[in-house]
Amino acid sequence: MNVQRRIVIAGTSSGAGKTTITIGLMAALKKKGFAIQGFKCGPDYIDPSYHTAVTGRNSRNLDSWMLNHEIVKDIYATASEGADLSIIEGVMGFYDGKSPLSNTGSTAEISQLLDAPVILVVNISSMARSAAAIVKGYQLLDPNVTIAGVILNQAGSEGHSKLCQAAIEQECGIPVIGYLLKGDGLSIPERHLGLIPAIERGELDGFFDDLGEVIAERVDLDKVMKIAEHAPTIKIENSLFSKSTSVEKKVRIAVAHDAAFNFYYQENFTLLEQAGAELVFFSPLNGESLPENIDGLYIGGGFPEEFADELASMTELKEQVKQAVTNGLPTFAECGGYMFLTDSLTTTNGKSYPMVGVIPGNVVMKDRLVALGYREVTAIHDSVILRESEVARGHEFHYSTFEEKEKVTKAYRVKALRKEGEEGYYGAPSLLAGYTHIHFASNVKIAERFVASCEQYRKGEK
Repeated sequence: MNVQRRIVIAGTSSGAGKTTITIGLMAALKKKGFAIQGFKCGPDYIDPSYHTAVTGRNSRNLDSWMLNHEIVKDIYATASEGADLSIIEGVMGFYDGKSPLSNTGSTAEISQLLDAPVILVVNISSMARSAAAIVKGYQLLDPNVTIAGVILNQAGSEGHSKLCQAAIEQECGIPVIGYLLKGDGLSIPERHLGLIPAIERGELDGFFDDLGEVIAERVDLDKVMKIAEHAPTIKIENSLFSKSTSVEKKVRIAVAHDAAFNFYYQENFTLLEQAGAELVFFSPLNGESLPENIDGLYIGGGFPEEFADELASMTELKEQVKQAVTNGLPTFAECGGYMFLTDSLTTTNGKSYPMVGVIPGNVVMKDRLVALGYREVTAIHDSVILRESEVARGHEFHYSTFEEKEKVTKAYRVKALRKEGEEGYYGAPSLLAGYTHIHFASNVKIAERFVASCEQYRKGEK
């Protein structure tokens, strides 16, 4: 499998403008007739939603901490097939990742893994020659990365951008291929909780088009393509994700998928299908019944708190879910799905809404971020996706806390950057739920375990 023509859009820091420029480049190049494949470094779900909306191709996450390096390359190569150009959006600052002492989990590491040239986005507000010092520092910190070009953001004027361009090109030996002005007046819409449904409804299409036009005017798109062509061929000998999903379907797994539940890694679906699962999507938010003849249930993350009133009103569906889970339907729920299965959800205004009621406790929303970061989870018990002591990796991001009504059995031992503890809910043996979003490719047995659990259920071996 050979896949070429790719670039990484990296920022000097969070807020440098890489998402704006990434989306603008995607829109501008798609308008010129190119097939664009989007990627996002790290575990984020929001930015890939933008990419998918603009390019018409499912954007993928590339995470070199959650996944081993060969799997990262495999995800890239498989998803890039048929694309004219792959655009990989970075995360945080270029060198920021799992540790301050190495490139692990950073955009820099992804660029090295994929031999991808980097276009560095630099906020040049209130500087001129100093911009060259910033770029030079990024070049010198790790000489094994390839910073091939620069795009300037927040320029006070075209003349200001040219001052910075002259300094960078003289001192750093790489081209400045474009700029954005402070007065361009385009910024990414606020990442509010209703953002993804707004994207799905097409409400941001006009914004994407306008941003593409600005980028086409300010950035040399031909130079972008030329830089991308310098990427060497990637060869994957034993691709996991290019294997056929058209295998014999042993089980049917219902997947909650709508504006309230939409945080899923595409690879999780692929691995389940390759293991023999037929995935049947349904919308709890729209009151759709549980699909018929199912052998498992997967409820991913999302924003149930944004739709608490609507979800609370779906009494028939909630009762269906409660009966099915109580009767032993193999169920895996993460973050938003975990919240949905509890007794109630209390919003920040203090109003409580009844949820499904199979997990004895209440979820309470806070006005601040409660948890954020990578997680390594170790199963405490045999479950629908992991055997005792098996390990998987994922990410946690939520504004809520779970308040148990009685002592519950935890799902995982969890290792974070600065602490360890126990998390989630284990409802022996068929229900597993927790705040951690698990990437199934961090332990490829997960999908096989889930399908096997569903097979046992189908055969009546509860």
